[in-house]
Amino acid sequence: MTVHRCAECGEEGVSLKTCKLCMLVRYCNAKCQRNHWSTHKQLCKRRAAELHDEALFKDPPAKDDCPICFLPMPKKMACCVSLPPATIASVPVYDFAIANEKANVGMALYYSCCGKSICGGCIDSFRMSGNGDKCPFCNSERMGKTRDEFIRELTKRVEANDAGSMTVLANFYDGGFMGLQQNREKSMELYARAADLGSSEAHCYLGNNYREGFYLKKAKFHYEAAAMTGHEDARKKLGFLEAQSGNMERAVKHWTIAASAGDYTAMHDLLGGLTRGYVSRDTIDSSLEAYNNACAEMRSEARDAYIRGFINRIAEA
Repeated sequence: MTVHRCAECGEEGVSLKTCKLCMLVRYCNAKCQRNHWSTHKQLCKRRAAELHDEALFKDPPAKDDCPICFLPMPKKMACCVSLPPATIASVPVYDFAIANEKANVGMALYYSCCGKSICGGCIDSFRMSGNGDKCPFCNSERMGKTRDEFIRELTKRVEANDAGSMTVLANFYDGGFMGLQQNREKSMELYARAADLGSSEAHCYLGNNYREGFYLKKAKFHYEAAAMTGHEDARKKLGFLEAQSGNMERAVKHWTIAASAGDYTAMHDLLGGLTRGYVSRDTIDSSLEAYNNACAEMRSEARDAYIRGFINRIAEA
Protein backbone atom coordinates (compact mmCIF):
# COMPACT_ATOMS: atom_id res chain seq x y z
CA MET A 1 0.00 0.00 0.00
CA THR A 2 1.50 3.33 -1.13
CA VAL A 3 1.78 6.12 1.45
CA HIS A 4 1.60 9.71 0.17
CA ARG A 5 2.44 13.05 1.77
CA CYS A 6 0.27 16.19 1.74
CA ALA A 7 2.03 18.93 -0.25
CA GLU A 8 0.90 21.59 2.27
CA CYS A 9 1.10 20.19 5.79
CA GLY A 10 3.23 17.09 5.20
CA GLU A 11 0.71 14.69 6.74
CA GLU A 12 1.06 11.15 5.41
CA GLY A 13 -1.77 8.89 4.31
CA VAL A 14 -2.94 6.35 1.74
CA SER A 15 -6.10 8.15 0.56
CA LEU A 16 -4.91 11.70 -0.09
CA LYS A 17 -6.65 13.54 -2.94
CA THR A 18 -4.63 14.23 -6.11
CA CYS A 19 -4.71 17.66 -7.75
CA LYS A 20 -7.02 17.06 -10.71
CA LEU A 21 -5.31 19.61 -12.95
CA CYS A 22 -1.70 18.49 -12.85
CA MET A 23 -1.87 15.07 -11.16
CA LEU A 24 1.47 15.87 -9.49
CA VAL A 25 0.68 16.58 -5.84
CA ARG A 26 -1.74 15.35 -3.17
CA TYR A 27 -3.59 16.95 -0.29
CA CYS A 28 -5.23 15.65 2.87
CA ASN A 29 -8.18 18.05 2.52
CA ALA A 30 -9.57 21.02 0.57
CA LYS A 31 -8.20 23.53 3.09
CA CYS A 32 -4.63 22.36 2.52
CA GLN A 33 -5.16 22.53 -1.23
CA ARG A 34 -6.42 26.14 -1.01
CA ASN A 35 -3.54 27.17 1.26
CA HIS A 36 -0.97 25.62 -1.07
CA TRP A 37 -2.38 27.14 -4.28
CA SER A 38 -0.24 30.30 -4.32
CA THR A 39 2.89 28.13 -4.16
CA HIS A 40 1.64 25.46 -6.52
CA LYS A 41 -0.27 27.35 -9.23
CA GLN A 42 2.57 28.04 -11.69
CA LEU A 43 3.77 24.45 -11.71
CA CYS A 44 0.18 23.23 -11.78
CA LYS A 45 -0.85 25.32 -14.79
CA ARG A 46 2.33 24.43 -16.69
CA ARG A 47 1.87 20.70 -16.12
CA ALA A 48 -1.88 20.90 -16.85
CA ALA A 49 -1.06 22.52 -20.19
CA GLU A 50 1.46 19.76 -20.94
CA LEU A 51 -1.10 17.05 -20.12
CA HIS A 52 -3.69 18.80 -22.28
CA ASP A 53 -1.32 18.95 -25.25
CA GLU A 54 -0.37 15.30 -24.80
CA ALA A 55 -4.04 14.37 -25.08
CA LEU A 56 -4.70 16.85 -27.89
CA PHE A 57 -1.83 15.84 -30.16
CA LYS A 58 -1.74 12.10 -29.60
CA ASP A 59 -2.82 9.76 -32.42
CA PRO A 60 -6.60 10.01 -32.80
CA PRO A 61 -8.81 6.93 -32.32
CA ALA A 62 -9.82 4.81 -35.29
CA LYS A 63 -12.71 6.04 -37.41
CA ASP A 64 -16.18 4.60 -36.96
CA ASP A 65 -17.07 2.00 -39.57
CA CYS A 66 -20.00 2.06 -41.94
CA PRO A 67 -22.40 -0.47 -40.35
CA ILE A 68 -23.04 -2.12 -43.73
CA CYS A 69 -19.66 -2.52 -45.47
CA PHE A 70 -17.54 -2.16 -42.28
CA LEU A 71 -15.06 0.15 -44.00
CA PRO A 72 -13.97 3.32 -42.16
CA MET A 73 -16.63 6.00 -42.62
CA PRO A 74 -15.28 9.01 -44.56
CA LYS A 75 -16.29 12.54 -43.59
CA LYS A 76 -16.20 13.66 -47.23
CA MET A 77 -16.12 11.97 -50.64
CA ALA A 78 -12.66 13.43 -51.10
CA CYS A 79 -11.39 11.12 -48.36
CA CYS A 80 -11.87 8.22 -50.77
CA VAL A 81 -9.94 9.76 -53.66
CA SER A 82 -6.22 9.19 -53.32
CA LEU A 83 -3.20 9.82 -55.52
CA PRO A 84 -1.56 6.90 -57.34
CA PRO A 85 0.59 4.84 -54.96
CA ALA A 86 3.74 6.13 -56.63
CA THR A 87 6.70 7.70 -54.93
CA ILE A 88 5.81 11.19 -53.81
CA ALA A 89 8.66 12.67 -55.85
CA SER A 90 7.04 11.39 -59.06
CA VAL A 91 3.68 13.05 -58.29
CA PRO A 92 3.41 16.84 -58.65
CA VAL A 93 2.58 18.06 -55.19
CA TYR A 94 -0.58 19.96 -56.21
CA ASP A 95 -2.11 17.24 -58.39
CA PHE A 96 -4.13 15.80 -55.52
CA ALA A 97 -6.26 18.98 -55.52
CA ILE A 98 -7.44 18.32 -59.07
CA ALA A 99 -8.61 14.84 -58.11
CA ASN A 100 -10.35 15.90 -54.92
CA GLU A 101 -11.76 19.38 -55.34
CA LYS A 102 -15.21 18.42 -56.67
CA ALA A 103 -15.58 15.59 -54.17
CA ASN A 104 -15.06 17.65 -51.02
CA VAL A 105 -18.67 17.11 -49.86
CA GLY A 106 -20.38 14.72 -47.45
CA MET A 107 -20.68 11.02 -48.18
CA ALA A 108 -23.21 9.54 -45.78
CA LEU A 109 -26.98 9.16 -45.54
CA TYR A 110 -28.70 9.42 -42.15
CA TYR A 111 -31.77 7.30 -41.35
CA SER A 112 -33.97 9.05 -38.80
CA CYS A 113 -35.97 5.87 -38.19
CA CYS A 114 -32.95 4.05 -36.75
CA GLY A 115 -30.51 6.87 -36.02
CA LYS A 116 -27.79 5.32 -38.19
CA SER A 117 -25.77 6.48 -41.21
CA ILE A 118 -24.34 4.50 -44.11
CA CYS A 119 -21.71 5.47 -46.66
CA GLY A 120 -22.33 6.51 -50.25
CA GLY A 121 -21.04 3.21 -51.59
CA CYS A 122 -23.67 1.28 -49.66
CA ILE A 123 -26.36 3.80 -50.64
CA ASP A 124 -25.48 3.14 -54.29
CA SER A 125 -25.44 -0.63 -53.77
CA PHE A 126 -28.91 -0.56 -52.20
CA ARG A 127 -30.26 1.52 -55.07
CA MET A 128 -28.77 -0.87 -57.62
CA SER A 129 -30.42 -3.80 -55.83
CA GLY A 130 -33.82 -2.09 -55.95
CA ASN A 131 -33.99 -1.51 -52.20
CA GLY A 132 -32.96 2.13 -52.15
CA ASP A 133 -36.40 3.31 -51.01
CA LYS A 134 -36.20 1.38 -47.73
CA CYS A 135 -34.14 1.61 -44.57
CA PRO A 136 -31.45 -1.10 -44.62
CA PHE A 137 -31.87 -1.59 -40.87
CA CYS A 138 -35.62 -1.67 -40.16
CA ASN A 139 -36.88 -2.04 -43.77
CA SER A 140 -39.30 0.89 -43.36
CA GLU A 141 -40.28 2.91 -46.42
CA ARG A 142 -38.28 6.12 -46.72
CA MET A 143 -39.15 7.77 -50.04
CA GLY A 144 -42.80 8.45 -49.21
CA LYS A 145 -42.06 10.32 -45.99
CA THR A 146 -43.29 13.90 -45.78
CA ARG A 147 -41.17 16.56 -44.11
CA ASP A 148 -43.51 16.59 -41.12
CA GLU A 149 -43.27 12.81 -40.75
CA PHE A 150 -39.50 12.98 -40.95
CA ILE A 151 -39.33 15.70 -38.27
CA ARG A 152 -41.69 13.74 -35.99
CA GLU A 153 -39.53 10.65 -36.46
CA LEU A 154 -36.42 12.65 -35.67
CA THR A 155 -38.02 14.27 -32.62
CA LYS A 156 -38.84 10.83 -31.18
CA ARG A 157 -35.19 9.90 -31.32
CA VAL A 158 -34.22 13.22 -29.75
CA GLU A 159 -36.62 12.50 -26.88
CA ALA A 160 -34.85 9.15 -26.49
CA ASN A 161 -31.53 11.03 -26.02
CA ASP A 162 -30.02 10.04 -29.37
CA ALA A 163 -27.08 12.42 -29.93
CA GLY A 164 -26.99 11.91 -33.70
CA SER A 165 -30.64 12.88 -34.08
CA MET A 166 -30.13 15.93 -31.87
CA THR A 167 -27.31 17.08 -34.15
CA VAL A 168 -29.37 16.58 -37.32
CA LEU A 169 -32.37 18.42 -35.86
CA ALA A 170 -30.05 21.19 -34.63
CA ASN A 171 -28.76 21.58 -38.21
CA PHE A 172 -32.32 22.05 -39.45
CA TYR A 173 -33.04 24.74 -36.86
CA ASP A 174 -29.67 26.35 -37.51
CA GLY A 175 -30.38 26.80 -41.22
CA GLY A 176 -34.17 26.91 -41.20
CA PHE A 177 -34.41 23.68 -43.21
CA MET A 178 -37.12 21.02 -43.62
CA GLY A 179 -39.91 23.52 -43.07
CA LEU A 180 -38.64 24.61 -39.65
CA GLN A 181 -38.28 28.27 -38.77
CA GLN A 182 -34.65 29.25 -38.21
CA ASN A 183 -33.94 29.24 -34.48
CA ARG A 184 -30.30 29.61 -33.48
CA GLU A 185 -31.11 29.43 -29.77
CA LYS A 186 -32.86 26.09 -30.25
CA SER A 187 -30.07 24.76 -32.45
CA MET A 188 -27.39 25.69 -29.92
CA GLU A 189 -29.39 24.02 -27.16
CA LEU A 190 -29.62 20.80 -29.18
CA TYR A 191 -25.94 20.91 -30.17
CA ALA A 192 -25.00 21.36 -26.50
CA ARG A 193 -27.15 18.39 -25.43
CA ALA A 194 -25.60 16.22 -28.14
CA ALA A 195 -22.09 17.35 -27.20
CA ASP A 196 -22.76 16.46 -23.56
CA LEU A 197 -23.67 12.97 -24.81
CA GLY A 198 -20.31 12.71 -26.57
CA SER A 199 -21.09 13.78 -30.14
CA SER A 200 -17.92 15.06 -31.81
CA GLU A 201 -20.06 16.37 -34.69
CA ALA A 202 -22.07 18.52 -32.27
CA HIS A 203 -18.87 19.83 -30.66
CA CYS A 204 -17.63 20.83 -34.12
CA TYR A 205 -20.87 22.67 -34.95
CA LEU A 206 -20.71 24.47 -31.61
CA GLY A 207 -17.16 25.47 -32.48
CA ASN A 208 -18.32 26.79 -35.85
CA ASN A 209 -21.09 28.89 -34.35
CA TYR A 210 -18.90 30.29 -31.58
CA ARG A 211 -16.19 31.13 -34.10
CA GLU A 212 -18.72 32.98 -36.26
CA GLY A 213 -19.71 34.97 -33.19
CA PHE A 214 -16.03 35.66 -32.38
CA TYR A 215 -16.19 33.70 -29.13
CA LEU A 216 -12.87 32.14 -30.01
CA LYS A 217 -12.08 30.67 -26.58
CA LYS A 218 -15.35 28.73 -26.61
CA ALA A 219 -14.83 27.77 -30.26
CA LYS A 220 -11.40 26.39 -29.46
CA PHE A 221 -12.75 24.41 -26.49
CA HIS A 222 -15.33 22.63 -28.65
CA TYR A 223 -12.97 22.09 -31.58
CA GLU A 224 -10.46 20.50 -29.21
CA ALA A 225 -13.13 18.23 -27.70
CA ALA A 226 -14.08 17.06 -31.20
CA ALA A 227 -10.48 16.73 -32.42
CA MET A 228 -9.49 14.48 -29.52
CA THR A 229 -12.18 12.00 -30.61
CA GLY A 230 -10.89 11.95 -34.19
CA HIS A 231 -12.95 14.67 -35.91
CA GLU A 232 -10.65 15.81 -38.73
CA ASP A 233 -12.64 18.90 -39.72
CA ALA A 234 -12.54 20.24 -36.16
CA ARG A 235 -8.78 19.63 -36.02
CA LYS A 236 -8.25 21.39 -39.32
CA LYS A 237 -10.16 24.41 -37.96
CA LEU A 238 -8.06 24.32 -34.80
CA GLY A 239 -5.06 24.68 -37.07
CA PHE A 240 -6.68 27.72 -38.64
CA LEU A 241 -7.27 29.33 -35.23
CA GLU A 242 -3.67 28.67 -34.21
CA ALA A 243 -2.42 30.11 -37.49
CA GLN A 244 -4.51 33.24 -36.95
CA SER A 245 -2.84 33.62 -33.56
CA GLY A 246 0.62 33.22 -35.10
CA ASN A 247 1.20 29.76 -33.56
CA MET A 248 2.32 28.15 -36.81
CA GLU A 249 4.06 25.17 -35.19
CA ARG A 250 0.81 24.14 -33.48
CA ALA A 251 -1.18 24.86 -36.65
CA VAL A 252 1.06 22.56 -38.69
CA LYS A 253 0.73 19.81 -36.04
CA HIS A 254 -3.06 19.96 -36.31
CA TRP A 255 -3.07 19.99 -40.11
CA THR A 256 -0.61 17.09 -40.25
CA ILE A 257 -2.77 14.92 -38.00
CA ALA A 258 -5.93 15.77 -39.94
CA ALA A 259 -4.27 15.22 -43.33
CA SER A 260 -2.83 11.90 -42.17
CA ALA A 261 -6.40 10.79 -41.42
CA GLY A 262 -7.48 11.65 -44.98
CA ASP A 263 -8.71 15.23 -44.66
CA TYR A 264 -8.40 16.96 -48.03
CA THR A 265 -8.59 20.55 -46.79
CA ALA A 266 -5.92 19.98 -44.12
CA MET A 267 -3.62 18.60 -46.83
CA HIS A 268 -4.36 21.73 -48.83
CA ASP A 269 -3.47 23.93 -45.83
CA LEU A 270 -0.14 22.13 -45.50
CA LEU A 271 0.60 22.75 -49.17
CA GLY A 272 -0.16 26.43 -48.63
CA GLY A 273 2.34 26.37 -45.78
CA LEU A 274 4.94 24.89 -48.11
CA THR A 275 4.67 27.87 -50.49
CA ARG A 276 4.86 30.32 -47.56
CA GLY A 277 7.92 28.64 -46.09
CA TYR A 278 6.66 27.37 -42.72
CA VAL A 279 6.09 23.74 -43.81
CA SER A 280 9.03 21.63 -44.98
CA ARG A 281 9.00 19.40 -48.04
CA ASP A 282 9.73 16.43 -45.75
CA THR A 283 6.53 17.18 -43.83
CA ILE A 284 4.61 17.37 -47.12
CA ASP A 285 6.04 14.06 -48.33
CA SER A 286 5.30 12.17 -45.12
CA SER A 287 1.83 13.74 -44.74
CA LEU A 288 0.90 13.06 -48.36
CA GLU A 289 1.97 9.44 -48.00
CA ALA A 290 -0.11 9.08 -44.82
CA TYR A 291 -2.99 10.89 -46.55
CA ASN A 292 -2.90 8.41 -49.42
CA ASN A 293 -2.77 5.43 -47.06
CA ALA A 294 -5.79 6.73 -45.13
CA CYS A 295 -7.69 7.31 -48.37
CA ALA A 296 -6.84 3.81 -49.60
CA GLU A 297 -8.32 2.28 -46.43
CA MET A 298 -11.60 4.06 -47.13
CA ARG A 299 -11.87 3.15 -50.81
CA SER A 300 -13.99 0.42 -52.37
CA GLU A 301 -15.42 -0.26 -55.81
CA ALA A 302 -18.87 0.76 -54.60
CA ARG A 303 -17.61 4.05 -53.16
CA ASP A 304 -15.61 4.77 -56.32
CA ALA A 305 -18.77 4.23 -58.39
CA TYR A 306 -20.77 6.53 -56.12
CA ILE A 307 -18.17 9.29 -56.44
CA ARG A 308 -17.93 8.91 -60.22
CA GLY A 309 -21.69 9.20 -60.47
CA PHE A 310 -21.70 12.30 -58.28
CA ILE A 311 -18.96 14.03 -60.29
CA ASN A 312 -20.68 13.10 -63.58
CA ARG A 313 -23.95 14.62 -62.35
CA ILE A 314 -22.11 17.84 -61.50
CA ALA A 315 -20.56 17.91 -64.99
CA GLU A 316 -23.96 17.43 -66.62
CA ALA A 317 -25.72 20.09 -64.52
